[in-house]
Amino acid sequence: QVQLVESGGGLVQAGGSLRLSCAASGRIFSTYTMGWFRQAPGKDREFVATINWSGDSTYYADSVKGRFTISRDNALNMVYLQMISLKPEDTAVYYCAATSRRTLATMRSMYTYWGQGTQVTVSS
Repeated sequence: QVQLVESGGGLVQAGGSLRLSCAASGRIFSTYTMGWFRQAPGKDREFVATINWSGDSTYYADSVKGRFTISRDNALNMVYLQMISLKPEDTAVYYCAATSRRTLATMRSMYTYWGQGTQVTVSS
């Protein structure tokens, strides 16, 4: 079992930055591929970024590439999403997710464990 708790969301002006954190429980966290998804009001939950178990491979949605960076610290059981140059269209609830797959995962159905989400609001 893996439990995930996100933090770091908030209100920021367009062009600003935020760093989301995801704290994971479970001694096998270091073997899991992790991902970030987001869901805006009235829209489906969409993929944002994923990182493999060792942290040496990442993949991003085109909409955030070059602005967002996913990273992890297996010693601390933490995953991060650094967000810069934020836009109003980045406004959403952001979710951390975990899967026992060893490869990168971009689809919701690939993930087993989910956090409760953290709200990010970008004002124009």
